[in-house]
Amino acid sequence: MTEPAAPPSDAETVAALRRVKAAEAEWGERLRAAREGAAGAERRAHDEAEATLKAVVAEATAERARHLEEGRAALAHEIEAVRLEGEREAEAVRREKGKRPADRADEVLRTVLGPYSHD
Repeated sequence: MTEPAAPPSDAETVAALRRVKAAEAEWGERLRAAREGAAGAERRAHDEAEATLKAVVAEATAERARHLEEGRAALAHEIEAVRLEGEREAEAVRREKGKRPADRADEVLRTVLGPYSHD
């Protein structure tokens, strides 16, 4: 049989414990630094995403306002065109008949009542 190994001396045990403690401290520091780095990267990514979102919202708002203004201008143009067309048609009717509808009341009554009208 083999003989058991001699137990380490007190100095060797203390040295081994110090190495373990130093390794724990080193890895604890590395872990803390990694967590801080990850938290910083997360903060930066969040801030960047928030800034991008604000810029996109501002751009979309400006684009929406531009489209609304273009729509309003097109609508105003269309309204003016319809108004002018109505005025032209009304003028044509006035020229054609020579009188306004209220001035032609007798003529309208004769046409509507036909033989029942009393001239």
